[in-house]
Amino acid sequence: MKIATTDFFPGDEISEFLGLVSGSTIRSKNLFRDIGAGLKSLIGGELRGYSEMMNEAREEAIARMKEEAEKLGADGVVATRLQTSTLAAGAAEVIAYGTAVRLSSSKK
Repeated sequence: MKIATTDFFPGDEISEFLGLVSGSTIRSKNLFRDIGAGLKSLIGGELRGYSEMMNEAREEAIARMKEEAEKLGADGVVATRLQTSTLAAGAAEVIAYGTAVRLSSSKK
């Protein structure tokens, strides 16, 4: 499955647009990580626990978007975007969305 933020795949021709696909996840860290993050925010620096959480959330949202595209018989997803939102203290939603397409080239 090809994924692109562009509206096309160089060298491939889109034969059919199958529609919007998306995948999302909501993540939160445990209490001990939240306490550690609170202390870290007092002195500054990267909150590695939260960085890891967001990386995992992006990967999961993209994987769920791909699954939805595969159910439609897609070869790829174009115009892919990622969006995040805070739902509560320490909890965030990540959503991946784009347009599922079927390719006509032999470079699938």
